[in-house]
Amino acid sequence: MYTEWPLLERFKACAEDGFEWAECLFPYDVPPRELARAVAESGVRLLQINAPPGNWAQGDRGLAVDSSRESEFRKSIDLAMEYAEELKISQMHVMAGLSKGLGWDRFSHNGPRIGADWDQYRKNLCWLSGYTKERGITWLIEPINRRDVPEYLLSYQADAHELLDELNLSNVKVQMDLYHCQIMEGDVVSRLRQYLPSGKVGHIQIAGVPERHEPDHSELNYSRVFEELGILGYQGLIGCEYRPLSGTRAGLHWIQSV
Repeated sequence: MYTEWPLLERFKACAEDGFEWAECLFPYDVPPRELARAVAESGVRLLQINAPPGNWAQGDRGLAVDSSRESEFRKSIDLAMEYAEELKISQMHVMAGLSKGLGWDRFSHNGPRIGADWDQYRKNLCWLSGYTKERGITWLIEPINRRDVPEYLLSYQADAHELLDELNLSNVKVQMDLYHCQIMEGDVVSRLRQYLPSGKVGHIQIAGVPERHEPDHSELNYSRVFEELGILGYQGLIGCEYRPLSGTRAGLHWIQSV
């Protein structure tokens, strides 16, 4: 959203439309102090950013699964922490990465989480948790659908939650993007009932399915979803991570209907 504006102007536009909080995907083209100033002047509060994913233009979607890039992954976390401290944010999403060359059944929830990529992912999450534990950051891992990102390692809610149960990392939680969940698994309300009570869901995001447009342009009934979130007592924020059909402001009318 708000990609019609240059990055430093998006926060002001967001505030003008009544939002109190914002997220930013990858802010690393702008120095952290400059970004923090733009956020402060806008009046919105920044909730989170993503850690650097590697070379996005060349196809990287995270570095955490690649043992040959472990040093690069750790340097990327140092950079992310510089931004987090300047921006005074307390949570960040860290992408897993692609598990190239594996068959679908080798890394879906239908099979065991085995192999070098899963081992490296575990290793990096444990390192990340310990390395930043005293710095007040909650790290989010997000199951991402394999239609949009083929070969992404982490794509099922069960894998994310069972992995956190296994590793028992107090500062790592799940970012539950309902767009990805609907594409990979469906039955979203049941997934919310299953996973929200665990306390391991750190953030929720939404978008229309299947084109990732406004939430009212969707096969998923978000009015029903929001009703269930209320019943379940969800107190967190809900991130609007969608691609507007005809410009951000032109599509914001959906908020009045849910």
